[in-house]
Amino acid sequence: MSEKIARLVEEVAGAWSSVTPPNQPAVLLASQMEATISGFTAERGRMRFEEEPSSFEAALQATKEGTA
Repeated sequence: MSEKIARLVEEVAGAWSSVTPPNQPAVLLASQMEATISGFTAERGRMRFEEEPSSFEAALQATKEGTA
């Protein structure tokens, strides 16, 4: 996957800034992101939003200080 990421970095750098190929530190940083990208990819489809998200007003009321 590292070669794939390195190629992607080259393509994106070329498309956005006309710099080809990117410098070696950029390729190194991109390859270090490989584990993070794989982790997020593994979680795809497993994470869900709550069925009924709490409202802002409910959160305010829950944290409101009691008046004496």
